[in-house]
Amino acid sequence: MKEEVLFTIDTPYRPALQVRAWRFGNPDQKTLAVMGSLRGNEIQQMYICGQLIRALKTAETAGQLTSVCGILVIPCANQFSMNVGRRFWAADNTDINRMFPGYDQGETTQRIAARLFEVLQGYAYGVHLTSFYLPGDHLPHVRMMDTGYQRIQEAAAFGLPHIVLRSPRAYDTTTLNYNWQIWNTQAFSLYSTSTDCIDETATRMAVEAILRFLAVKGFLRRQYFPTVADPRILRESELHNILSHSGGLMLCRRRPGDPVEQNDLLGEILDPCTGQTLEQLRTDCRGRVFFCRRAQLINGHEVAFRILPEDYPH
Repeated sequence: MKEEVLFTIDTPYRPALQVRAWRFGNPDQKTLAVMGSLRGNEIQQMYICGQLIRALKTAETAGQLTSVCGILVIPCANQFSMNVGRRFWAADNTDINRMFPGYDQGETTQRIAARLFEVLQGYAYGVHLTSFYLPGDHLPHVRMMDTGYQRIQEAAAFGLPHIVLRSPRAYDTTTLNYNWQIWNTQAFSLYSTSTDCIDETATRMAVEAILRFLAVKGFLRRQYFPTVADPRILRESELHNILSHSGGLMLCRRRPGDPVEQNDLLGEILDPCTGQTLEQLRTDCRGRVFFCRRAQLINGHEVAFRILPEDYPH
């Protein structure tokens, strides 16, 4: 294991930002890069990287990494926002994961993205531990961009039950996942259950998924039995969005993974002042809760839940 400072960038009003990384295995090989937190509230993603570093250190010490395996782990590239409790870059509210491949003469977040991408380019595989644009919890899954360069079956090696293929929109073209794919890295976004709080069970699942991927691909001398023999592959558009029609306080009655029947109660929206029920959120199909919004203040016409229908194609 080798710890290093990848680069340092001056920031306004605070000490310079140091982005650190940990390397394992053969330094001449670019096998797998793991990117953790790019946003200031991605506590779970940073924690997963920390636990992955511990697991890889143990594997390397035991001689379990093969000679063709070189791994890079970057737990966090946005300590500035994390320290002040902001999701996006605190100075101008921009999102580093909307700045790739970056611009080394641009604004601070563009320069961070450019320096990161310079380091992350050239790896055979890339895993981004990321979060959804809405505050909430997911079923653990692997997501890939439909760029035309992806090999969707590669994601089965993680052993997670769901693989989601996303058709990129214009704003997706500036994400790390999309640019990795365009520059010949097989990129996966790994979604844990939570974002701004630590979930130990989900952390173990994510770390085991990455180690399983390495073992299946022949980079780790350790036997992992697949937890899912036949993961379900679906397009993101097949998920059913349950939208709010009223604004107010939202109380969730279901959690990710809960099975639901059509017209089951998912949650309620209450008047913030009187406590009166303004709306009941109900399922429009039989299936399983895939995403649940956690923020308890919600506006009208926002995604509150996403349902994985039972009858979607494999």
